[in-house]
Amino acid sequence: MDAIRRQVEAHGYALIRRGVSEKTIQALETAVDAGQHGIRNLLCNQVVRRIAGSDEVRRSVASVLGADCFAVRGIFFNKSAEANWKVTWHQDCVIAVREKLHLEGWGPWSSKANVIHVRPELAVLQQMLAIRIHLDDCGEDNGPLRVIPGSDRDGFLSDTEIQSRSKANAVVCAVLRGDTILMRPLLLHSSPPAVRPSIRRVVHLEFAAAELPHGAEWQDRVHAEKF
Repeated sequence: MDAIRRQVEAHGYALIRRGVSEKTIQALETAVDAGQHGIRNLLCNQVVRRIAGSDEVRRSVASVLGADCFAVRGIFFNKSAEANWKVTWHQDCVIAVREKLHLEGWGPWSSKANVIHVRPELAVLQQMLAIRIHLDDCGEDNGPLRVIPGSDRDGFLSDTEIQSRSKANAVVCAVLRGDTILMRPLLLHSSPPAVRPSIRRVVHLEFAAAELPHGAEWQDRVHAEKF
């Protein structure tokens, strides 16, 4: 786990082979609709919620954020022949919160699937980490995640700065079913359309290390399972 933490600190991401068991993958398959191309508010699903609080998923995340971390948002992505989209280079800059507040340095605000989202102050995102759980193999021909190592340390970047930045050191994250990827929200990443489209399902869970400042509240919190 120390090696995973060091990689995330140095590069902003870490690819973990066989990060979750086949049993967990099968449970997630029952929880998401493979006929949909994307699902928000995934932590409302009790199966996903249990898995987000499991030691199996939390272990690698906690090695970076600490034992008190908790899941705050879940999203399902499903790239397929019917939905073979391209995702341009970007950062994940928004969080889901309970209500809109007037906070200096926070914004813009928006609503997605009836949940309020906002770009918070930089310090909030710097204490977050996402884990992508891959339900399918995804090689270089199937629209894999691409990342620019270390780009998370550059803070918020404008669209112009993102597009003008060299992509020469971009890394292709080819994965197998059951592999997981840890990534900082501000890490520059993208996904090309698949050359040979096939189903590519990902459960994306975001974790935070602390409660929000200034009276803001996370829309959801999933802590460690209690036995």
